[in-house]
Amino acid sequence: MQNKAIFLDRDGVINEDIGYVYKQEDFIFTDGVFEALKYFQKCGYLLFIVTNQSGIARGYYSENDFLSLSQYMLKEFNDNGITITKIYYCPHSPETNCKCRKPNPKMLLDAKKEFNINMSVSWLIGDKISDIEAGLRAGVKNLIYIGEEECANAHNIKSLKESMKFVL
Repeated sequence: MQNKAIFLDRDGVINEDIGYVYKQEDFIFTDGVFEALKYFQKCGYLLFIVTNQSGIARGYYSENDFLSLSQYMLKEFNDNGITITKIYYCPHSPETNCKCRKPNPKMLLDAKKEFNINMSVSWLIGDKISDIEAGLRAGVKNLIYIGEEECANAHNIKSLKESMKFVL
């Protein structure tokens, strides 16, 4: 039997996007994130984070900085009864044209293969057009865009908390 998943971007969806977040003191969870992720989990979805982290390639912070912050984030989720199945991340800069950087779908397709995900019943939630494009390219049928502008091919909302009305 295939699994269903929620793919979440990190900066701007899980936490406030203040630009190249890598320190625990700068990591501020978005409003409603714990409530939404608990709801998704209760609905039977596996939770994945798929995030571009070009700050690593640009030398703004190290991969160990990213991994350390990820451990903090996972502990906070765990302490709130939320299990993140896996974090997929791209440490490359846009100039490298790597296969894993969104809008390329590699991170999503890796999760699909590794965890037997049915993309037609899964969701991707992002705050950039590149997130939505990655979801489309990976065959994710349900897309949510958090932002002020309109995004074609996705439900347009203002906050992660609003996504609960779409995901059943």
